[in-house]
Amino acid sequence: MDIFVRLLGPNGIMIVSGLLIFLVAFKYSVNIFDWIEKQTIGTRTYILEKLELLFIEVEPQKITYLLLCCSFVPGLFIISLLGFLGAWIPGLILGAVVIFLGFKLPKPFIDFMIEKRIKQYEGQMVDAMQLLANGIRAGLSLPQSIGLVVDEMPTPVSQEFNMILQQNKIGVPLEECFEGLVKRIPTEDNEMFVASVNILRETGGNLAEVFDTIVDVIRERVRLKQKIDTYIAQGMFQGATIFAMPWAICLIFTLSDPEMMKPMFTHPLGWVALFLALLFDLAGGFVILKIVKIKI
Repeated sequence: MDIFVRLLGPNGIMIVSGLLIFLVAFKYSVNIFDWIEKQTIGTRTYILEKLELLFIEVEPQKITYLLLCCSFVPGLFIISLLGFLGAWIPGLILGAVVIFLGFKLPKPFIDFMIEKRIKQYEGQMVDAMQLLANGIRAGLSLPQSIGLVVDEMPTPVSQEFNMILQQNKIGVPLEECFEGLVKRIPTEDNEMFVASVNILRETGGNLAEVFDTIVDVIRERVRLKQKIDTYIAQGMFQGATIFAMPWAICLIFTLSDPEMMKPMFTHPLGWVALFLALLFDLAGGFVILKIVKIKI
């Protein structure tokens, strides 16, 4: 290493290092740009696609502003705050982490909204199937029975079934409309319902009896799922408490004795301790979620 420094000098070392970095970046430029696009434009596209499933129309420009506000605003605030306290290096590191996490935060939030909507749909599906069965017994066709569900049921079932009617009115076959329902609400009960309807429309059969059978299956599954959710609620609460406990204690100590906690935020060993605490806390929270989450 000393030989290279003597031969090239500091400026030569910088030039050679920059050239090597450029060659590596040029070789993997396609992968790098694909990754950057996925983390930026891809994130916005993902959010827009999920908002369409929620029947929410938002301009792409507003999503961009939202991502910037969720990332750079808290990140710059943390950098400025820690910089004011004299801890510029941990401020820059923590601010960069907050900016990255803030940019990624809307995706799990949107996924949570989608999951919540799917759970609402599952809870309303029993009543929707009963309305379909009653409409068919009364002599209505399947599209007319679907219209009955649209008129009588709340969202999200009414929205999803109304989408089926609207697509069918513009010429889309009813089977494809039901397939679109499965793509928007990918649940086992929905797949069973759509498969039964499409098969019976081709082969013939009593749709009302099939709907009654589906209602019994869904009702038992919902009852079992609610029972399991009751059992795992205590585990979720315990996991959240354990996850928040170290940071609550750190906040209490910081407010009660700032001088004692100052090395934690200004000394390199304190930064390492905070990083390890965050890492182990996230790992523990992830393990607890995997343990208490039971898929039916």
